Amino acid sequence: MSDIEDIIAELKKFRDERDWEQFHNPKDLALAINIEAGELLELFLWKNAEDANEEKLKQELADVLSFALLLADKYNFDVKQIILDKIKLNGEKYPVDKAKGTAKKYNEL
Repeated sequence: MSDIEDIIAELKKFRDERDWEQFHNPKDLALAINIEAGELLELFLWKNAEDANEEKLKQELADVLSFALLLADKYNFDVKQIILDKIKLNGEKYPVDKAKGTAKKYNEL
């Protein structure tokens, strides 16, 4: 078992012990990711990035990642593979010779 599979298994165990799977449909998991991402953003509101509370940052990031892993599990996605596939796709959209050092979107390179 990979580290990611171990984490997903722990998340599902936690969820199942509380009978929460009934609330974890794909739509609500996607909504939860967005809500938790908003809470993550809130930690940076009206302050410099280095002034954000790191302990709260870890907790909110863990929430975002947890819901993302549960959503991937709902669709039986291989998390490692979908990330590697996206890196490859981004490599094609953002070739180093055109994208290096710029924040322009791929259609503006």
